[in-house]
Amino acid sequence: MKKSILILFLFTIIYSCLCAQKEVSLQNDHIRIHWQQEPGGWKLDSLLVFCGDKWTPVEDLSGKTTLLFSETKPPRYAIDSFKMSTGIYFPDENYKGMKKGWEEKTNPVALNTAGQAFTFLYKEATQINKNEVVFSYQNEYAVVTATWRLDERFRGDIAVEQHLKVKKDGYYSLATPTLSVISEKNIHWATVPGYFQGDAVQHDFIKAYAYGMGIPDLPVVYRERCASTLCPLISTTRGVTFSVIPNPGLARDPWEFDHNTHTNWFIGLSDRNRENDLFPTLYYPVLGEAHSGLKANDQISYTFRYSISDGDWFKAINHAVYDIYKFDEGLSLRRDRQSLTSRIEKMHHYLTDSATSLWNIETYQGMQIGAQSYRGGVVGSDHDAMKNSDYGAMWLLAAATKDSALSEGVLPYALNFKIAQQINTGFFKGAIKGQYYLSKSKRFVEEWGSIIEPIGVTYYNMLDIGNMLLFEPKNNTLKQRLKNGADFLLRTQKTDGSWPVAYSHEQQELFKDIPDARPTFYGLLVGYKILKDPRYLKAARKGADWYIHANIEHGYLLGVCGDARYAADFATGQTAQALLDLFDVTQDSSYLKAAIFTAKIYVNSIYTHPIPSRKIKIVNGRKREDWEISQSGLSFEHGGILGSANTQGPIQLCSHAGLFIRMYGLTKERIFRDMARAGAIGRDAFVDSATSVASYYWRAMNKGAGPYPHHAWWQIGWITDYLLSEAQLRSENQIVFPRGFVTPKVGAHVTYGFAAGKVFGDTGNLIIKEGFVSPDCPSIDYILVKSVRKKRIYIIFLNDQDAATSFTFRIHPEALPGVKAVSSIKTMDNGNVLNSDSLSIASFGIKVLAVDLK
Repeated sequence: MKKSILILFLFTIIYSCLCAQKEVSLQNDHIRIHWQQEPGGWKLDSLLVFCGDKWTPVEDLSGKTTLLFSETKPPRYAIDSFKMSTGIYFPDENYKGMKKGWEEKTNPVALNTAGQAFTFLYKEATQINKNEVVFSYQNEYAVVTATWRLDERFRGDIAVEQHLKVKKDGYYSLATPTLSVISEKNIHWATVPGYFQGDAVQHDFIKAYAYGMGIPDLPVVYRERCASTLCPLISTTRGVTFSVIPNPGLARDPWEFDHNTHTNWFIGLSDRNRENDLFPTLYYPVLGEAHSGLKANDQISYTFRYSISDGDWFKAINHAVYDIYKFDEGLSLRRDRQSLTSRIEKMHHYLTDSATSLWNIETYQGMQIGAQSYRGGVVGSDHDAMKNSDYGAMWLLAAATKDSALSEGVLPYALNFKIAQQINTGFFKGAIKGQYYLSKSKRFVEEWGSIIEPIGVTYYNMLDIGNMLLFEPKNNTLKQRLKNGADFLLRTQKTDGSWPVAYSHEQQELFKDIPDARPTFYGLLVGYKILKDPRYLKAARKGADWYIHANIEHGYLLGVCGDARYAADFATGQTAQALLDLFDVTQDSSYLKAAIFTAKIYVNSIYTHPIPSRKIKIVNGRKREDWEISQSGLSFEHGGILGSANTQGPIQLCSHAGLFIRMYGLTKERIFRDMARAGAIGRDAFVDSATSVASYYWRAMNKGAGPYPHHAWWQIGWITDYLLSEAQLRSENQIVFPRGFVTPKVGAHVTYGFAAGKVFGDTGNLIIKEGFVSPDCPSIDYILVKSVRKKRIYIIFLNDQDAATSFTFRIHPEALPGVKAVSSIKTMDNGNVLNSDSLSIASFGIKVLAVDLK
């Protein structure tokens, strides 16, 4: 009897083990994933996701993995070429400088055609426990082992460690397994952040791959250098979002220790596998790149995670940004060495010194025009190009400082430059001759090519002149020029509400391969707000409606930088602010909805990796902590395949900061607030100590304005917008100043200083008076407001660090003309008289003092 029982017991164990080898699974209260052994290997048999109050099954399951192998290093440059929808090979002849970069981005590795591909199901599986399964596979080239574990912290995540041991010398790449083959009809949204986004497959390869307008129909592999967030994802129409996220530290570090390593390519990102099935996929190593060249018996491992969410794509991005890449922890490290307020004050000196600002006055057609030297590339220039940038910031600084060097020595000549820039006759009446003036040949030109753009009319006629008219509302010459621009936009608007991307000087439409998916409509809104002509508002709405429904809703966005052939850029952020302004005028909620959606897309133009740390780096011979030079929190000039971020990295013009603070106020999505602060705060490593002007590109570190002296105006503009937006947010709308129009062309920051605002109900004007107050902590910014009715100055202190901060300050009343002393200082939160020169402000808090003067 005992023997029979023992035999039965052993049989039960053996039978159970055999059964266990037929089925393995992982499950918790959010996901249930089950594999079934078939003759070809372990195939995914079921995958359920808990959505809302029910389990939702995922269809078309797979489980296949791909191993890539090449005996030799794959070609670096393209072996195929591609045509635009116009039948012309891309890039066209006017963009020869882009050819080499394009050929690199269309090489066999990038197009995912390089090497041999072995697509397989795991052959062996072992259920370690209910939360862990180990799989394995081998062929004549390698042994692959993969450990799958449920993440106990994030219930929708499965952490996977893949291990590769090779049997032959060569180049290898191991892809992440495909859980499900997503059909085109089930796509709700897809993106490789920083490269493309869309709600459908785009079969025009140039639009998809070069411009990011929809999902490419080829299994292209992207580099991490322009991947803003390392999270390829696809959201389905059934309410499930799949994303695949590499573990922190797997992708390249842009500055490993003492030199620029931004262009290293360690991981490949895609929304397709090698067989062109739609599913988020990583490739590590990248075939032919670092770590991929292996000898027999070499071993490599990497870890990633699947995130299977019951929310939309934006929820998935937030998960990657905060839960995996610790964006909030990176923000907590940030500390200023110089306050933003101080930077404005010092840049005031820089901009009124012609030796540093490179200010020039030239005679053009009997008129004296003024602008700054521009030493970047301009077609046709002989080192003689001149340019102005932020007209709103020019007029703001003059009004706030009462500095005659600006009001008499700069503004009149900058205004003449703007008048001289306009075309006053013919078909192009109201358009501009060009952004730049060439002093030797005495002509205006565009940056790239002999063209005229409707978006250029919006920028350099409507926005610049509109912002000037906010300060000079009775200037009839400017009003007429504004009207000319608005009328040009009316004449050239198509019946569907759109505009041509550009015209030749012979009035031929150019760039027919791409839509004018930019905020061209905004110029007409400016025309309406200044001139009150209802035709302009009607046309602005028509243009916005076309833009939203034909482009934004599908993820189609175009940039404004001609030298990059209009790769998507900061115009996306500008679009969000333009739509907010249109909502303010019309109160049509569709514009508010579109503005928020566009701002969410623009989140994917902000780097969120690597995780900043205190690790010591050497930068130009100086020790820096990693967080000081971190890309995390900085935005693109333009990303994607064509953008400058490929080689130069992100930029320091944080023009979206004010917009993102406003978006946080509207949505309470903390990613907007945190991205604004991460971009604005603690960026001293990029600021030239002599001038307080930040470099433009990350790659330049702290070389200052370099060939772009006009950027200082943009920096004053965005910093002012950010500080006033923070003041409004933190004061719960007790501090509010009227906003003007966005500035060409770097993004979403807006103009201030043309009208009085409110500080706790009192009317006051912005002033800039260096030396009036001096806090001893560089993380404390301040804004000065002079009361209209009282002999009072309001000091608005802002704590720009993630910790409560105590500081002391001194007030020097003699810095103001006609002021002898301070009679009292009151705190606006409780009205008490302040009897000390010390204050404490909470983390990212605010304190407002009312300083009454004698």
